[in-house]
Amino acid sequence: MEDETFNGSFPYKPRFMSLDGYRMHYVDEGTGEPIVCLHGMPTWGYLYRKFIKHLSKTHRVVVPDHVGFGKSDVPAGMEYVMEQHVDNFTSLMMELDLHDITLVVQDWGGPIGLGFAVEYPERISRLVIMNTSIGVARGGTKPWYQDLEDRGVYEAMFSNMKDTVPFLFKQSIHHQEVINDTMLQAYTAPFPNERYCIGALAFPRDIPIGFSHPSAPAMQHVRENMHLLHSKEKLLVWGMKDPVFPPSIIKRWTEKLLPGIQVKRINDASHFLQEDAPGDIIKMISTICSPSG
Repeated sequence: MEDETFNGSFPYKPRFMSLDGYRMHYVDEGTGEPIVCLHGMPTWGYLYRKFIKHLSKTHRVVVPDHVGFGKSDVPAGMEYVMEQHVDNFTSLMMELDLHDITLVVQDWGGPIGLGFAVEYPERISRLVIMNTSIGVARGGTKPWYQDLEDRGVYEAMFSNMKDTVPFLFKQSIHHQEVINDTMLQAYTAPFPNERYCIGALAFPRDIPIGFSHPSAPAMQHVRENMHLLHSKEKLLVWGMKDPVFPPSIIKRWTEKLLPGIQVKRINDASHFLQEDAPGDIIKMISTICSPSG
């Protein structure tokens, strides 16, 4: 996939950082103050292709692929847990030595990106947070994928992402008309067979439910240090039709996680709001990043 542009829809030069024998891919376009965009599950930097095109005219836009996704390597020996993803992302930010960052996060990009931000708040200028959450769920809480586990199809589903990605898009993109063959090719290409699906297989199960979960300490560390980001300029953008992160989570952000955060609701957007409403979100980011924003 390294040089694949998907019919010209992702024309950006591939760049790689070495991490303990494997490579992490990222896009680095434009100049100026950095805007760093982090994807979640099961997408990759392609999710921000339109953001890169427009925002790189005025800013330096950096878009990594988490290891196990997109154009990054899929090492068999990695744990694919939150702490490792945070460490990988932190290594990239340090390698690029970025400061005055506008951090844009969604889904698993939230805990991973904010895991870096609470350790290096002095490097963060602004936060743009979209359909994600921070925290350890109460023990006994049923995760969104519990029905798949109960029916014994979880392993088969997440080990076959070529078929699962289109299914997820039917559930989590409101504007179905935006889905086309090139887009599906781009999102399924990282998963040619079961061997390449180990990152996707691990991500849902890494949602910490109860404090005995292996990733609970990493998640709780972020939760307990969110106060370090309270003074940052911040924006919460929410796709209101999201079946994974419902609108009720907005209250958690505004009252507990980041009090005072500005909220922009997009009524006709779902979980993958970058596909449902890219133009609207790009304008919001441009506004918050402008000198008068």
